[in-house]
Amino acid sequence: MFYFVTMNWNKYIKDYQSYLRIERGLSKNTIENYGFDIERLCLFLDTNQIEVSPIKISDETVQQFIYSVSKEVNPRSQARIISGLKSFFNYLVFEDYRTDNPLELIETPKTGRKLPDTLAVQEIDSLIAAIDLSTNEGERNRAMLETLYGCGLRVSELVSLKISDLFFEEGFIKIHGKGNKERFVPVGKLTQKYMEIYQKEVRVNLTIKKGYEDTLFLNRRGNQLTRAMIFTIIKDLAVKVNLNKNISPHTLRHSFATHLLENGADLRSIQLMLGHESITTTEIYVHLDRSFLKEVMHSFHPRK
Repeated sequence: MFYFVTMNWNKYIKDYQSYLRIERGLSKNTIENYGFDIERLCLFLDTNQIEVSPIKISDETVQQFIYSVSKEVNPRSQARIISGLKSFFNYLVFEDYRTDNPLELIETPKTGRKLPDTLAVQEIDSLIAAIDLSTNEGERNRAMLETLYGCGLRVSELVSLKISDLFFEEGFIKIHGKGNKERFVPVGKLTQKYMEIYQKEVRVNLTIKKGYEDTLFLNRRGNQLTRAMIFTIIKDLAVKVNLNKNISPHTLRHSFATHLLENGADLRSIQLMLGHESITTTEIYVHLDRSFLKEVMHSFHPRK
């Protein structure tokens, strides 16, 4: 880190990162991203020989930084940087280091709302049907795709899923999500069936590496699968069925939520299953197809 930052900013950054980890329970990657935003501001100050602490930095100096950033990055990245810095200075206000947030009057650029890609049920069926079940990896891959789509998991949640987190008798699996937050997600009979086939017919025959005895999905060497491997499996299947869409494991998660919504599930229930901290994150799925909203209103409103 730069000499200037070490002298004037490092203590505040470390305290802030501890707050994000302990008080807000954010993941290591998220905390690092917040740190990058602050370091970018510090680099700007260092480059322009502006010697000021985070306690004394003015609105004008921050505005100069945001203006310089706007010439280097797209609006979406600019919005993320502004959001990250606002959070840092809000923390300083909360801890009584400052009385104001220098980004208070800085507007976040309009980025438009990126709608998630989704697959039709038939497209998901085609992907799963294309899996070569004559191999052990095929049985595993079918179970993984059924779990991604059937439970709406993040890819990180899939690769870290534990056997001890499967509560099939109760019809739930326990998920360790972002920020180490736990949630219970319902698991359907079909998904459960393929997970059990994989466990009893494939996984039981693996030589499992130490430390992964409780990890559900493993590679052929008995190690935990990587996120990249899951991406590759899904991309290859898309090519195999000539699916001309740019898809990823997250596409199955989006499809899970979208199909639930289109079939009448309420947003609050979907939010709980996805593990979204805010329902506004879940609301993005409403923008995919508004036709069902009219149907809900006409079906349930007293003045329909």
